[in-house]
Amino acid sequence: MKLAVIGTGYVANVTGACFAAMGHHVVVGGLDKERIERLQEGIVPFYEEGLESIVKTEIENKHLRYTLDIRDACKDAEIIFLCISAQPLADGRMDTKHIAKILEDISQDFTEGYRLIVERNNLPVKTGDWLKAEVARYLPKDSTCTVEIASVPQFLREGHAVNDFYHPDRLIIGAESHHSKELLMELYQDLPAPILMTDITTAELIKHSTNAFLAMKISFMNSIGQLAEKCGADIEMVAKGLGMDKRISPHFLHAGIGYGGIFLPRDVQSLTYLASQYHLNLDLLKATETVNRYQRISFIERVEKACGGQLAGKTIAVWGLSYRPNTDDMRECPSTQIIWGLQNRGATVKAFDPIAMPAAEHKVRRVEFCENLYDCAKGADAIAILTEWPEFSQVNFSQLREATACRLIVDGRNLFNPARMQEQGFNYYSVGRKASLVEKVCTL
Repeated sequence: MKLAVIGTGYVANVTGACFAAMGHHVVVGGLDKERIERLQEGIVPFYEEGLESIVKTEIENKHLRYTLDIRDACKDAEIIFLCISAQPLADGRMDTKHIAKILEDISQDFTEGYRLIVERNNLPVKTGDWLKAEVARYLPKDSTCTVEIASVPQFLREGHAVNDFYHPDRLIIGAESHHSKELLMELYQDLPAPILMTDITTAELIKHSTNAFLAMKISFMNSIGQLAEKCGADIEMVAKGLGMDKRISPHFLHAGIGYGGIFLPRDVQSLTYLASQYHLNLDLLKATETVNRYQRISFIERVEKACGGQLAGKTIAVWGLSYRPNTDDMRECPSTQIIWGLQNRGATVKAFDPIAMPAAEHKVRRVEFCENLYDCAKGADAIAILTEWPEFSQVNFSQLREATACRLIVDGRNLFNPARMQEQGFNYYSVGRKASLVEKVCTL
């Protein structure tokens, strides 16, 4: 099939490259000149394991092309994937002016034939209705073209997106006409996943509800983690016990510093705003946001308390910057707010992340970025773990003890067993578990 993908971001690039690798002819159009030029050279402007090799291969195979001319990208496409995010406004609405301008431009070429525009990104519920009205508004008066709208929400996890594209848990297809349903079924027929066919609005609500529910699970466990610390329970064992219940599942039950990234926070906010438009009060989602904000403040206070109640003049080594491992995404990232909070209380911050440091340089200031986790720990008063990168959990403690005199670790991701940390000679603070402190032996 001939496909067009509009956008230069995460979802657009994964969608375009993976469809091209399936043998379709894909043109990706976007307005970001720097990104398009890099993509034309086969360079993906963010880290996603396996994606860049696919892009380079499919450019060489002439299945994939990138252009700054969005009209050119769409002119021969039967299916157009809209992979552009709307930016949230202060009142919770989404700013869709740039999307309307793109629809105005591409609609000029909708003079005959058939076009199917597919929502792929996290646009607000009821966007399908808005898209139909906008396209009808901009179609040439003498057009005989049939333009339809559909929604196929993406459930890609950053760091695992290529695998998630080819092996999805399920496919949600929101479409209206028989032709659009058949077209999308044909496009996705080779992907091994159950398909749920719905109307457009239902598909949109499934996507937003999924992310909001996952955010709620995370905030619930963070709240229980606070309780576990007070009453002397172990939140890791609580999570394991909950996850053994088939009605609950073990996923997203980890206490820590809260959720981040672009998708969960935005969908929670979008649903809250939508509910207000129907005079509904989703207090559960408001509480989810409140708990998530507090969890970052709580971690800053945890570091401060571990440092003797005073951060002024202290050096904190931050291990991990991205909101999750295997990505360099710094959008809505807990680490940025935690670093700001540490600095505002007088601390000096050093940081190391295997991939995200170039992206982090645009998000945080006055931070010393280090070559590795051992250099980062040198001269530190405390080590704060903010991302669960595998190399952090596999740290060589002998090498760490040689690199630094610091024996204080505040772990926002619960990577280690507290008893083991005590054996290794570290004062260890985690989330939802008792602190593990090395006994000081006084010799006279």
